[in-house]
Amino acid sequence: MPELEDFIPQLTADGSLTFFSQEFGESFHSHFGAKQESYFKFVEPTQLAQAAEKPIVRLLDVCYGLGYNTAAALQTIWAINPRCYVEVIGLELNPAVPQAAIAHHLFDNWNYKYTEILKLLAFEQQLKTQSLNAKLMIGDARKSIEVLIKSGFQADAIFLDPFSPPQCPQLWTVEFLKQVSVCLHRDGLLATYSCAAAVRTALILSGLIIGSTSPVGRRSPGTVAAYPKDSDASSWLPPLSLEEQEHLLTRAAIPYRDPQLKDPADVIIMRRQQEQQTSLLEPTSQWRKRWLLQKQPGEK
Repeated sequence: MPELEDFIPQLTADGSLTFFSQEFGESFHSHFGAKQESYFKFVEPTQLAQAAEKPIVRLLDVCYGLGYNTAAALQTIWAINPRCYVEVIGLELNPAVPQAAIAHHLFDNWNYKYTEILKLLAFEQQLKTQSLNAKLMIGDARKSIEVLIKSGFQADAIFLDPFSPPQCPQLWTVEFLKQVSVCLHRDGLLATYSCAAAVRTALILSGLIIGSTSPVGRRSPGTVAAYPKDSDASSWLPPLSLEEQEHLLTRAAIPYRDPQLKDPADVIIMRRQQEQQTSLLEPTSQWRKRWLLQKQPGEK
């Protein structure tokens, strides 16, 4: 597993810094902007500005990483309600990642008030003050989530931020997302940067309804999910476009599966590929070609 010294800061387009993971072959954030991604892909879709009006807000940060999503959440909540009591649970595989973010002073250009909180959380994995109870659970998130379920934790907001499904399929499976959904309050919201049809299908199979969030720095949108309510979902979740709805009817929508929540990535990927090969669903290439033809010249 990479050590603290293995992480080298990389500049993104909004002036914030991120790291590149040699282990997963991807950056932790989009090169369009690490900081803006935290606010617009996670904090805004989970409506934390409104949640901050409550006396207590509970957050679950799946794949805590550098700590950016939690940092953006705390800043948003306490700017609106300094008296709000926040409970944070972060799931993280490698403690060297948040520690490297502190060691490289990645929050210095945020003008961030709460760096000391993030420092204590990174190096001690827990912190309790008059306004915050935070814990970082280190290890395989598939095991950590089972412990969290037993504790009865119910999140008002869940940030689902693993590496991409092809690189980290074990945290996008139906079985894992069902576990995550158990930790979501009935009135809570889950947000992820991914719009992959396989991910959206897994969220639906976990008992959630989904909406599409605005693209941030790139063409593809993100996803927001919640439990169904009595009112029409279209009135309170941003709807999927017709193109996105049809994407869920293609072979791309066949989800990743991990029945025992312990399979390695290559086994999970192979299992899905085998299911896709025998599927009668429309090939994703046909869906893509159809929608390219429907779009006007010059339209993205």
